[in-house]
Amino acid sequence: MNSKELERIDSEKMYEVYDKWPQTAKESYEMNLEKFNVKDVDHIVFAGMGGSGTIGDVMSSLLSKDDIHVSVVKGYLLPKTVDSNTLVVLTSISGNTDETLTVLKNNLKSNAKFIAFSSGGKLQELSQKNNISYHIIPEYHSPRASFLTFLYSIINVLEDVLPLKRTDVTESFLKLNEVKNEINSSNLNEKNNALKLANWISSIPLMYYPLGLEAAAVRFKNSMQENAKTHTIIENIVEASHNGVVAWEKPTNIQPILLQGTDDYIKTKERWKILKEFFDEKYIKYQEVFSKDGSILSKLVCLIYQLDFTSIYKAISSGIDPSPVNSIDFIKSKL
Repeated sequence: MNSKELERIDSEKMYEVYDKWPQTAKESYEMNLEKFNVKDVDHIVFAGMGGSGTIGDVMSSLLSKDDIHVSVVKGYLLPKTVDSNTLVVLTSISGNTDETLTVLKNNLKSNAKFIAFSSGGKLQELSQKNNISYHIIPEYHSPRASFLTFLYSIINVLEDVLPLKRTDVTESFLKLNEVKNEINSSNLNEKNNALKLANWISSIPLMYYPLGLEAAAVRFKNSMQENAKTHTIIENIVEASHNGVVAWEKPTNIQPILLQGTDDYIKTKERWKILKEFFDEKYIKYQEVFSKDGSILSKLVCLIYQLDFTSIYKAISSGIDPSPVNSIDFIKSKL
């Protein structure tokens, strides 16, 4: 792959947006946005689909060790546990996501607290009409390419609500820049781990992940499906050890990828060792992807950055334009 192929096949220059991701993340966090501060919140619900849904997945991981209960809604209905101590964060990057709009419409009389984020659209109209706290955030290229813009804008606005350390946020910018230097579109060589993984994938990838990195695995599946237009499977490594691993007993064209954290739980590390021994004995080739050191925020955003670029490089190497999502457009046109 070379830069001319990127320019020729990627019609809307998605890769250029990703080259700027670290800068975009920092600028989004530092934007002068009105802070949202409420008291007595013990439950936060993140509602959104696709790229917006990944924001909820990441937030759930960030808050997993805190006292605040987190729910992620990818659909039409809020949990029945929503009450006056609940904050519902609605995210639709386009502003026209049917599921997210339905969640708000059906709960306008709820005593929960609501805040909405979009680039405009019907969510802006509905929020402002009903005095819902609302922030307009710019969309760059597409919802999936705008992921970090929205993630860091939401962290910015909810800074007084979320129990996140500012040092963890600033650390993530440094880590993102490290990843950029390794995988950006000007570095199309053997040292580019995103490109190496893309070149290795020739069939259907199956990514095994530990619980703490689930958000990165889900995002990889979504990005491979949208950008490279290829089926992708993900499985929790511990759960797969009780069922999914049996499927390797017969020949298959599935390709395993082991997504590992630098500080995985000791029993999870043991499971990785056993699984690799199992694959080696059966001559099953696999790839390993490791997180960066640092906070869970740094780990997740850096993995998502690398794996999103893998999906773009896989698309280009297959002669596929990563930008159009005609199937999604077809479904949305019928709603």
